Amino acid sequence: MIESTAILNNLPALQVVVPLILAPIAALITIPFLSWLLAIAGSLFCLFSSIVLLLKVSSSGTINYYMGGWLPPYGIEYVIDDASSFMIVVISFMGLLATIYAYTSLKYEISKGNQSKVYGMWLLALGGLLGLVTTGDAFNLFVFLEISSLSSVTLVALGSNKDKRALTAAFNYLLIGAVGATFYVIGVGLLYSVTGTLNIADLTVKLSELSGNNAVKAGISFIVIGLMVKAAIYPLHIWLPAAYTFAPSAVAVLLTATATKAALYVLARILFTLLSNADEFTFIILQWVLLPASIVAIFFGTIKAIYENDIKKLLAFSSLSQIGYITIGLSLGTAAGIMASFIHIANHSMMKAALFMGVGTISILSNQRVKLTNLKGLGQTMPITSICLTIVVLSLLGLPLTVGFISKVFLLKAVFNHGNWPILFIIVFTSFLAMGYAWKIIEQIWMNEPIDGSVNVYEKPSLYIPMIILACLNIILGIYTYPIVNASLQASKAIFWKVAS
Repeated sequence: MIESTAILNNLPALQVVVPLILAPIAALITIPFLSWLLAIAGSLFCLFSSIVLLLKVSSSGTINYYMGGWLPPYGIEYVIDDASSFMIVVISFMGLLATIYAYTSLKYEISKGNQSKVYGMWLLALGGLLGLVTTGDAFNLFVFLEISSLSSVTLVALGSNKDKRALTAAFNYLLIGAVGATFYVIGVGLLYSVTGTLNIADLTVKLSELSGNNAVKAGISFIVIGLMVKAAIYPLHIWLPAAYTFAPSAVAVLLTATATKAALYVLARILFTLLSNADEFTFIILQWVLLPASIVAIFFGTIKAIYENDIKKLLAFSSLSQIGYITIGLSLGTAAGIMASFIHIANHSMMKAALFMGVGTISILSNQRVKLTNLKGLGQTMPITSICLTIVVLSLLGLPLTVGFISKVFLLKAVFNHGNWPILFIIVFTSFLAMGYAWKIIEQIWMNEPIDGSVNVYEKPSLYIPMIILACLNIILGIYTYPIVNASLQASKAIFWKVAS
């Protein structure tokens, strides 16, 4: 009883530490199946601990955990509140489904000798992302940012077994990510030089007394730019298309569902926590940096996707435009906008993960890169994969009774309440514009005969079961919206510093 209580009390640290400890063990084991079992065990533990922490926060309020018992500002603090508990559930749940999918997909895309290394890096990435969204220390955040980024770079590079362009994509990811990390750590150094603390809560208090300080403005600017790189916000997105396109299918699923979402969360946390008393400077960042970047990202990503023939790259550009929708919600600077962003973070994770799973499955079973022409007649040859893809594509468009529709409704409502009519028009217009690439996919799947008139392909349950789960959730949570909507509402309240509008 005492031991179980001790474990529960230390869950804020254990949900980060356990995958980090399992990572080198998984990498050193030479039997891929055993490494995968460790990855599953780590993912299950993270999901269990995240759900327990979410329930505990819901009933008892924010959890402040101090590593080694050292109190801030000298010790490292982990903060589990309504916002971070929401994010760790999203990350750990999507991480578990991606791990299940990885078991079969990696057999086809990674050499047997490298599969254990993949699971080691996989656990490092998962632990780093969980630490990223829960740490209350600005420098510790940088450490987790680098753990997750470097492990992700390695995972992308391991895709070179199928396509050597994965090495170039990984190098670009590494180089651009290093620039982003440098900007972030310079910003943290500037803030430390004027405040003498790295604890984010303590920084917030001390920065409120230095709102006009130029060093503070420079520091925040560096931090925001660094996080924009990590979150792939236009025009700092250039690492994303190639990384998603040439990474192994399971890695693309993990990155799109968790990595950029964690960085977007941290950006929101910085903007609406550290800048809680710097209204004018916050307004400049939101209205003159984030909003224009979001608008361009939506148009650029959507138009590039329309003219793209490679399906993985098409989905990558689609992700860029969807990130634009998330950051538009943040740029409104209202509680309703932040809530809409959190809703779309969760919903887009499910949509895009399912799409990359589907495309990866087609690539694996056909043993080739998936172009639009490869989708011809897929509804006859791979019916399960085709149905799942169709559901999620329609959800991405915002069809009623899907999670995509819920995302669009809350974002449009937030923009309407804000009174920004041009942005309202842009969201509606680009949603219709997205039909240009979505319809191409559906048309090829259902309105054409298979190219070679082949019989049905044997679809592997280990590949389509995670996809079925996500496709069903796209409908279930589009009808029963309370879990995500309520969690997003509480998350927005946890980080927002104005009266809800």
